Amino acid sequence: MKHWLAIVKFVRVLGCILGAYWDIRIKFPKLNDEQQARYVEVWARGMLAIIGIEVRVKGHPAQGPVLMAANHISWLDILVMHAACHCRFVAKSEIRAWPVLGALTTGGGSLYIERGSRNDAMRVVHQMADALRQGQVLAVFPEGLTGDGITVLPFHANLLQAAISAEAPIQPIALQFIDAHTHAISLAPCYRDDDTLISSLWRTLCAPPLLAQVHYGDKQYAEGRNRREWAQDLQATVAHLCK
Repeated sequence: MKHWLAIVKFVRVLGCILGAYWDIRIKFPKLNDEQQARYVEVWARGMLAIIGIEVRVKGHPAQGPVLMAANHISWLDILVMHAACHCRFVAKSEIRAWPVLGALTTGGGSLYIERGSRNDAMRVVHQMADALRQGQVLAVFPEGLTGDGITVLPFHANLLQAAISAEAPIQPIALQFIDAHTHAISLAPCYRDDDTLISSLWRTLCAPPLLAQVHYGDKQYAEGRNRREWAQDLQATVAHLCK
């Protein structure tokens, strides 16, 4: 029975993705920025509901300009954060090439970075700083790799330079996936090691109902810290928010 339910949800997920793909190609050019943001929020919540994930929010998302810095667990993190509050993500360039999902991520306003390229990191930092000066809300996953939602990996500092350059705050955010029945941390949505997008999705569809918790911390300013010092403090804050 569990697998049959998962198959039904999988078919509905495909329908939701294809519907959004059509809307982004046809409707998005006719919408203003605020309308696009609202569309992405509503679509993300609907998609997560089909998968069996309810979003729970603690704290309050800051208004722009702000750079949100969250721990990273799964490809679902982008949907979860969009469902809580629309923001522009800085994502790895590989996502842009994903069938259909790449177009959806691009439609959500993501900026792309070539991992391992110092020159490209500098380019993206300049783009981020300009966007922050325009009052936008950006989001990054400073760990670089995905974890389990229990332990927070060290934060890389490079992209945080954008907030320093733009004199903008950073808001730390803790993400966790929780079994709705047992209230224990769920590893089902994790996207690590040899996982593929399909295997991760299937494992999540077969899991019990989940809660995706988005815990917003207080926004911070650099206050004289360099990016490495700030990265260490942000990592410690997010680890505390996960407890």
